[in-house]
Amino acid sequence: MHAPVVFIHGLIGTLQLPDMTAAFAPGRALAPDLLGYGTQREVPPEAIDLPAQVEHLQRLIERHFPGEAVHLVGHSVGGVVAMLFAQTHGQQVLSLVSVEGNFSLDDAFWSATLARMPAAEACAMLDGFRADPAAWLARAGVDADARSLAIAERWLAQQPASTLQAMARSVVELTAPARYQDGLRRVFASHPVHLLAGARSRAGWHVPGWAEQAAASQTLIADAGHLMMLEQPPSFLSALKAALQLA
Repeated sequence: MHAPVVFIHGLIGTLQLPDMTAAFAPGRALAPDLLGYGTQREVPPEAIDLPAQVEHLQRLIERHFPGEAVHLVGHSVGGVVAMLFAQTHGQQVLSLVSVEGNFSLDDAFWSATLARMPAAEACAMLDGFRADPAAWLARAGVDADARSLAIAERWLAQQPASTLQAMARSVVELTAPARYQDGLRRVFASHPVHLLAGARSRAGWHVPGWAEQAAASQTLIADAGHLMMLEQPPSFLSALKAALQLA
């Protein structure tokens, strides 16, 4: 029986996708809602930041997989949560997969913009995305079909704008200082870290040279961008399982 795999979603949405969890043995994959999202959407924004997400995740992992170490798969901002988790609870982590996870503020341009917005503007922006999910997908380079539209609608409904802003502010606060890079180096030195990216979006992912050299593996998903799990789900899962040696 393989070790559990825990998926950590990004700034918007969820990774509770049936084809993803079904790719692993029953009960051995977890894609939880972070604070402020889905089942946790009533958590007030003042209680939401990246350290709080790490502790929330630790409680869930211990509840579902008591005494076990897990593989962490973090997408985008979820990659930041994964890295911070490994710094705080390293004994519970077997390996990490950074799916275009933020390495610095260069990878958090939208978070920085969102963090500065007046609350009313952020709400209006999210309402606009919800009104036209096909356009939101198009901006991410994803073709709109019945499957992707259904997922986009769910993702956009998953959280209020206040959650997005609370998370964005925490991303800016924690990834800007040099000590964030220092923490990343410690994670790479103590755990296998795999880098997974979409072929179309890889050029915009600011992975420092030291991380490329220290990575356990690097994989590009062909014909995909930042939302590769929507565009090329079989290829994404195949690459993920190969990185984790679960194929």
